[in-house]
Amino acid sequence: MPQDPTPVPGVERPVITVIDVIRAVVLVVAVASLALWGFATWDLPWSIVVGIGAPVVVILVWALFLSPRPVLRVHPFLRAAVELLIYVGVTIAWWSMDQALVGSAFALVAIVSGLISGRRALG
Repeated sequence: MPQDPTPVPGVERPVITVIDVIRAVVLVVAVASLALWGFATWDLPWSIVVGIGAPVVVILVWALFLSPRPVLRVHPFLRAAVELLIYVGVTIAWWSMDQALVGSAFALVAIVSGLISGRRALG
């Protein structure tokens, strides 16, 4: 069994690293956190709107600016600022639910993974 398979013309497979997996988990946790925040902290008519709307807005912003194939290609610093705004919003959501430790832990993991990924993308 050969160790190095011959490449297929026209097919490029992306190299997925551990940091890519961590960043995907951070995004899923961010969307789930905003849904939980919306449904848990707002009164009934607004809980549905915010519980569904906040995650949808984050997914749309991610698709526009942060995805591997973004709709709008922007400067890396603007991309980092958009990502940081999402992380700050999720952290504030956790803090508003009186879960400062969870919010701080999320912020730490999200920012460190973003810094590592950003440094890798720039260098």
